Amino acid sequence: EVLDLGRTKRTVSVAQRKALHTRDRGCAFPGCGRPPKWCDAHHVRHWSDGGDTDLANLVLLCRTHHSLVHHSRWQISLTGGVPTFIPPRHVDPAQLPRQNLLHRPPTSIAA
Repeated sequence: EVLDLGRTKRTVSVAQRKALHTRDRGCAFPGCGRPPKWCDAHHVRHWSDGGDTDLANLVLLCRTHHSLVHHSRWQISLTGGVPTFIPPRHVDPAQLPRQNLLHRPPTSIAA
């Protein structure tokens, strides 16, 4: 099935949601243990800013962390297909990248 929809649709397809459940295994925010069914698909580069509805630009976030990311300065990237979060300076002055280790073992984060 098609997993990369580009700019043709803003909302994720059933196939994309299944792929996100498999990849992220729940809320991708560091330390969150909420399961995939409790999560929304979030565009890393927001749709309104030209972000595509592609797996390389989507991450699962629970409602709490989805709201936090939209209303704060957390940055998200995908490192080797694994969501990586960079906190705002007021949370961590060094802005060290973080991953959710509850759903998978850590992966190497290039600085």
